[in-house]
Amino acid sequence: MNRTFLSTSIAMMVVAGCSTDPGGTSSKHPGPAVGKAVGTGAGVVAGNAVGAVVGAGEGFAVGMAAPFNTTTRTVRRWHTETTSDGRTIQVYEDIEVDAQGRPVKK
Repeated sequence: MNRTFLSTSIAMMVVAGCSTDPGGTSSKHPGPAVGKAVGTGAGVVAGNAVGAVVGAGEGFAVGMAAPFNTTTRTVRRWHTETTSDGRTIQVYEDIEVDAQGRPVKK
């Protein structure tokens, strides 16, 4: 049997045994308890660091795409006006708004 394969297999079994809950070692002893706490802390730090990088990347992508978002629609607003001969009529005004309903400045 190849020595590399054998040593890799043993290492994987040791790591797999230590990663199970309650683990391959007794958690009542200080060494495994400290090791588990340190491993958990390192995992939390690494996970948060990766999460921050992914969040920054997603925010960057959304920010870069925002100027290219041309989602607008036209809203028609009606108001009453009186003509010079005294009649009242309904007149519409078209307003272009963005996706949140805010008027687009011309």
